[in-house]
Amino acid sequence: MSEFLKKLSLSDDVATIVNSSSNVIIPQSRQHLLDLALVGEKDGIFEVGYDVPNKGYVPEVTITKCKNGAVVNYIDTYMRRRDPNCMLVADAKETDKEKYEERFGESFDALRQDTIEWFKGQEIILMPFMAGDEKLGYPAILVAPANAGFFAAGLADLQGFIKESDITEGFKPRSVIYLAPPYRHTHFDGKQVVVHNRLDDVHEVFSFNLYPGPSAKKGIYGVLLNLGELEGWTTVHASTVKVTTPYDNTVTIMHEGASGGGKSEMIEEAHRQSDGRILFGTNQVTEECVFVELKDTCELNPVTDDMGLCHPELQKDNKKLVVKDAEAGWFLRFDHIKKYGTSPHHEKLCIHPPEPLIFMNMEASPGSTCLIWEHIMDEPGKPCPNPRVIMPRSFVPGVVAEEVEVDVRSFGFRAPVCTKENPTYGIVGSMHVLPPALAWLWRLVAPRGHANPSIVDTEGMTSEGVGSYWPFATGKMVDQANLLLDQIVNTPNTRFVLMPNQHIGAYKVGFNPQWIGREFLARRGSAKFKPEQLTPARATILGYALNKLKVDGVDIPKGLLQTNLQLEVGEEGYDAGAKILVDFFKKELKKYLSPDLNPLGKEIIECCLNDGTIEDYLKFIPMK
Repeated sequence: MSEFLKKLSLSDDVATIVNSSSNVIIPQSRQHLLDLALVGEKDGIFEVGYDVPNKGYVPEVTITKCKNGAVVNYIDTYMRRRDPNCMLVADAKETDKEKYEERFGESFDALRQDTIEWFKGQEIILMPFMAGDEKLGYPAILVAPANAGFFAAGLADLQGFIKESDITEGFKPRSVIYLAPPYRHTHFDGKQVVVHNRLDDVHEVFSFNLYPGPSAKKGIYGVLLNLGELEGWTTVHASTVKVTTPYDNTVTIMHEGASGGGKSEMIEEAHRQSDGRILFGTNQVTEECVFVELKDTCELNPVTDDMGLCHPELQKDNKKLVVKDAEAGWFLRFDHIKKYGTSPHHEKLCIHPPEPLIFMNMEASPGSTCLIWEHIMDEPGKPCPNPRVIMPRSFVPGVVAEEVEVDVRSFGFRAPVCTKENPTYGIVGSMHVLPPALAWLWRLVAPRGHANPSIVDTEGMTSEGVGSYWPFATGKMVDQANLLLDQIVNTPNTRFVLMPNQHIGAYKVGFNPQWIGREFLARRGSAKFKPEQLTPARATILGYALNKLKVDGVDIPKGLLQTNLQLEVGEEGYDAGAKILVDFFKKELKKYLSPDLNPLGKEIIECCLNDGTIEDYLKFIPMK
């Protein structure tokens, strides 16, 4: 191991921890990591806990050894989802994010040094990996207590790890994750806190909790966003899938949106009834059901699940956006899988994986098979809304490893029920076509929307912020807004659509608008429509509504394309809902009006604030 450490160009603090540790564990293989996750297990269960001053031993996590993997369950139900307010910035560089000093009234320096001291003398896991991509990514390293092997294994599946034999001389981490769970109790009243400290030569991420969502997952996302911001590019918050029709026509769709916006769902098969039909929607007032029969569905080849690398070396002279996966594995949420047969593809992959998986927030007994529709209960009768599986992308059949050109960028939006008696912002039709300027505004506002399952509860509609990745970014909103606008202007041959999920007006639809829309776009070959096929939406913020959506000979009812035509909504309910949506956009967009904003962006935002028309938006960036 000493020869291995000599190859690493470690910062002084990491080197100090390594040199003073009682034992340094370097993961040798994926199986080694899984063994570390369960080291010392008794009767198939391993408990992770820590001695906390003035509290004694505090258990945090139980890990159950099942036939198909390790099942991680947090004892504190609050720890089963990401807290949207957990990220803080500690350095003096430019940021719009809350600073550590602002929240706690003191510099981070003392706690940082105390954390470094806490690691000394311990047995630790030291795991090198590449953040982002094995070729275009950045060297990084994890420093974690030895009993947090499951966290290291999860990070390794999400970002990959570098074996001792593959480390090259001079490996210099651009990022370090320090995992120090006891501080959640000693300093933060049990809350999730992740502190980003952007030093000149290394981006430090201090994770003071054991849930990997804000650190191993979104913490690394923040690292990539920061490095891209410095270099003039960004990592989009998106899933991407190549969709091939039965007649070999292929369309590549990239689906963006806030957490819960349907990114993972865009790359999975449509859910069917026992007779093979798809229940597109159920009217919540009349209980009328709309079914769709698809005999021949498209072949799906997933490219990305959540993080898309849009590196300039990929783009070159393309007029379409080019994207590559920024992850080695995917953090799949299965709250919608509540019974056997809902998603046979995922059920087969998780019940009989090529190698054991890491499951989170699911019921498990030692030696049993973890079933992805059996979710852990937060309280009696209330299942956890955030059951997860970390799926190495290499396990996914048909996955595309290389970069792809994007034909259509869709944006997902969780919508509530809307009726004339109870109007809400759930007025979005099954698919809307957006002019590029409006598509940019949707990426600035990124409504989090209705009943988000991925984070702790928030009330009403909130914004996930620029790119929908703003909760993970460390810099300035306006800089990311400019990067996204440049990206859209420079890739004019990629088109934009908007797709809701959960509800369309009075209909409960789940993720069917995405699944049916995906089939529709693939059969068309693009999102380019003739003028007579579109009509300006009654609410300009929704761009164009479709006059017709037909798949395999089945017409989707026009009321599901234009919600004002639903008797339960009508123009009165639609207009009231549109006002909620537009007022929300105006409130959020004002935040971007700064001297640093691209002048074109300023004009587009002012157009929205002044209730501009669809023709006004087309003048800014034509829709080819």
